[in-house]
Amino acid sequence: MSKDLRARITGMGSYLPERVLSNQDLEKIIDTSDEWITTRTGMKERRIAAEDEFSSDLAAKASKKALVDARIDPKEIDFILVATSTSDHIIPSTAALVQAKIGATNAAAMDIQAACTGYLYGLSVAKAYVESGIYQNVLLIGAEKMSAFVDYQDRNTCILFGDGASAAVVSSKGEGFAVDSICLGADGELAELIIVPGGGSRNPTSIDTVSKRQHYFKMAGRETFKHAVRRMTSAAKECLEKAGLKEEQISWLIPHQANLRIIYAMAKNFQIPAEKVGITIHKYGNTSASSLAITLDELTREQTINPGEHLLLVAFGAGLTWGASVLTKIEGDK
Repeated sequence: MSKDLRARITGMGSYLPERVLSNQDLEKIIDTSDEWITTRTGMKERRIAAEDEFSSDLAAKASKKALVDARIDPKEIDFILVATSTSDHIIPSTAALVQAKIGATNAAAMDIQAACTGYLYGLSVAKAYVESGIYQNVLLIGAEKMSAFVDYQDRNTCILFGDGASAAVVSSKGEGFAVDSICLGADGELAELIIVPGGGSRNPTSIDTVSKRQHYFKMAGRETFKHAVRRMTSAAKECLEKAGLKEEQISWLIPHQANLRIIYAMAKNFQIPAEKVGITIHKYGNTSASSLAITLDELTREQTINPGEHLLLVAFGAGLTWGASVLTKIEGDK
């Protein structure tokens, strides 16, 4: 890494579909209740994309907002990274589709698949590209149409997920949020806890896989919960150590929006008061790779973040994967 290069987020933008799916709406299609969902998850509503609206569309709309926010032309983007578990197609990448939709004709493009931790995995790649000097401007996107893979006959999972996208321009110069440290982890031994069983090379699409509803998202919720807080806490502590920070120096916690109990457990572990935790789960549910990014975008627009303040980002998802990152608000080209 060159001493002159410090990756920073210089612009952000999010997009949420218009349709709202409330807990009351879910009561009409499955055996559940608003009270049951709210008590166990903290969710009240989630957004659902239109039938003709796909992950690349959500991503493009969020990207255009981020480009405006960063005051950068699409042609100045060198690389597009899309973190998604719900790509438009197996081939080509959703990132390539986004490149065409936003007119980023000079950009290379690829997808990243790390489920709900995808945005942090993508941020690590963007940081590496920028600080190595390979690229100056990377467009990082988290985009998910989770509703396409949710089984609305499964009361345990269909209540959790919504659709949405958020984008960030990661550059070598400009005012914004410096990406100071990132710590990532994975445990493939626990891959079966969160999985879409059908549709890949191991279990190709067939009449049998469709009849068994194997193309929908499956999750062992209780087992997943056990690992989430522990893994995110470990990554966050490692990340703070790498950044040379103490827990009391964190101004805001920006967590993945999977479950309100997990979020508050993380805040308690780092002695961060509830009013200093970014929360959007009640409005959007779990939007997987875009969840943390949407929350970060909304928080930084609604709250005044002063130069020198530190934000702690944490996420956990299928793989299993997990990660944390520390962002610091900076001025100019510091």
